[in-house]
Amino acid sequence: MIQRLMTVEEFAMNRSELPDGGQWAELVRGVPVTLEPPDVDHGNVVLNLSKAFATYVQETLHGYPCFDLGLHVQERPDTVLFPAASYFVEGERFAEADRDITATVPVLVVELVAAGARQMAVEDRVKAYMQRGTRIVWLIDPVQRVVHVVEQGVVEAKRISEFETLVGAPVLPSFKLKVSELFVIPEWAR
Repeated sequence: MIQRLMTVEEFAMNRSELPDGGQWAELVRGVPVTLEPPDVDHGNVVLNLSKAFATYVQETLHGYPCFDLGLHVQERPDTVLFPAASYFVEGERFAEADRDITATVPVLVVELVAAGARQMAVEDRVKAYMQRGTRIVWLIDPVQRVVHVVEQGVVEAKRISEFETLVGAPVLPSFKLKVSELFVIPEWAR
């Protein structure tokens, strides 16, 4: 049986009919793919990152982050990926916040390196973001407690350990966060 490939529009319209309401689904070269749900470590990192981004936005008024936003990174066949976070600095403020999927290119994408399908495809994901025009990708690894910074035009990724500070330059000037703060378990969860 030959399966017809989905377009991004068809995926958006039918995503809720996929397992788990499509919450963990992506579109890869026209084919819907269901990923494993993220674990508790993923949730903690996203929570801590969202706090750091909120502080940065309040202090600098520079851009804005989006979480669980689908990025349309490839056409014909369409690919839509849902990174942990995307950061935008151009266009109308918070223009992407109410969308499920966007073709607008963020300056920064944050991915969490996890077990399973996402882990196996991490190089392909980074390549797709970079080809679309994203300038920096942060690959956060909660197991190794490191962040790999992949920058457009730089051959080798930079590895930042939990004892070092992650900086947002050049795309997020003055953004700084101790990598260890990404992995803090919230007080209410202890």
